[in-house]
Amino acid sequence: LSPLLGRKSKTKPNGKKPAPEEKKIYLEPEYTKSRITDFEFKELVMLPREIDLNEWLASNTTTFFHHINLQYSTISEFCTGETCQTMAACNTQYYWYDERGKKVKCTAPQYVDFVMSSVQKLVTDEDVFPTKYGRDFPPSFEALVKKVCRYLFHVLAHIYSSHFKETLALELHGHLNTLYVHFILFVREFNLVDSKETAVMDDLTGVLCSSACAGGGGGNGASGGGAGGAQNHVKER
Repeated sequence: LSPLLGRKSKTKPNGKKPAPEEKKIYLEPEYTKSRITDFEFKELVMLPREIDLNEWLASNTTTFFHHINLQYSTISEFCTGETCQTMAACNTQYYWYDERGKKVKCTAPQYVDFVMSSVQKLVTDEDVFPTKYGRDFPPSFEALVKKVCRYLFHVLAHIYSSHFKETLALELHGHLNTLYVHFILFVREFNLVDSKETAVMDDLTGVLCSSACAGGGGGNGASGGGAGGAQNHVKER
C-alpha cells in the first residue's frame, strides 16, 4: 500500500485566495435527514466484549471497503478525467504517492482506482488480514488499518463534494449518509483517522452525527490517540 498522501495548500501559488466554494447542497436539511435506517450506530461500532480488537478492526474495515467501493461505483460514470481532473474534496486536494514516495499527478478516477486496487490487495493478503484460525495479525496491523481508513475517507469526501447531485438524482443519498455516519463513528471510536484529516468534512459530520460524534474517539480498543492518524506531509514507513 502506497504510504504517503499530501494535502495542497488552500492558497494558490500567486498568493490569491481560491474562488468561493459552491453551495454545499449535501448540507441542506431536507437531504441530511435522509437515512436508510435509524439504528444507533454508536452502539454498533463498539467492540463486543468477546471479540478480539484486531478481528473487529479487520471485519469492519473490509466491510467498509466493499460498501464505499460499491457507493463510488454508482457515480463512477460521472467521475471522469474531464469532470474531476484532480482528487479533491471541497478546497482540499489529495495526492497519490507510489512505493518510492514519488508524487503522482492523477485524476480523481485514477486516484480512486489506486486506492481500491491497493486496499483490495491488502485485505486479501493472508499475512495482513488473516482469515484462517491460528494465524496472527502483523505488528503493523493497526497502522495499516489507519492508512486504509484514511484512503476510504478521501473517497467518501470526494463523493459528497463532487458527486452529491448525481447521488441525489439516483436517490442514493440516504445510503450515502448512513454509510458516512457508520464509518465516521467507527473511525472515531478507535482513533483510526486523525481529526485534522477529517476536518474538511466537519460541517457534514456535525450535522449527520450530531451528539453521537461530539465526544470524538477513545473507544474500547483504540490505543495511541490521534497521533496514530499520521501527518499527511511526512512519509510514513
